[in-house]
Amino acid sequence: MSNQDELNQVFKALSHSVRRSICDELKVRPLTTGQLVQCFPELDRTTVMQHLRVLEKARLVVAVRKGRERFNYLDAMPIQAIHERWIGPHAARAASNLSNLKLALEQSQDAETAS
Repeated sequence: MSNQDELNQVFKALSHSVRRSICDELKVRPLTTGQLVQCFPELDRTTVMQHLRVLEKARLVVAVRKGRERFNYLDAMPIQAIHERWIGPHAARAASNLSNLKLALEQSQDAETAS
């Protein structure tokens, strides 16, 4: 699968509010599928499982079986890749601009104090 296909799956997975809410629940701690179902009383178990499958396909959720239980873990690496591609460069530029502004203000204050 290409990098572009992987990104498309991540964006598709995050486009639905229920899947974003599932990710919010899992960022706090891993949950069993049953615990996740309890977090969404308006949905039945089958619907939650369908959303989990989309998140797993996008590699945002990793399921691990422990005995009879299935624990779901959030894997934030696909989101980190998005951050590095689109947000990181802008954040670095903004931080650099703030640093330059701070330096200019300090030099201005030094010049005023010296005169």
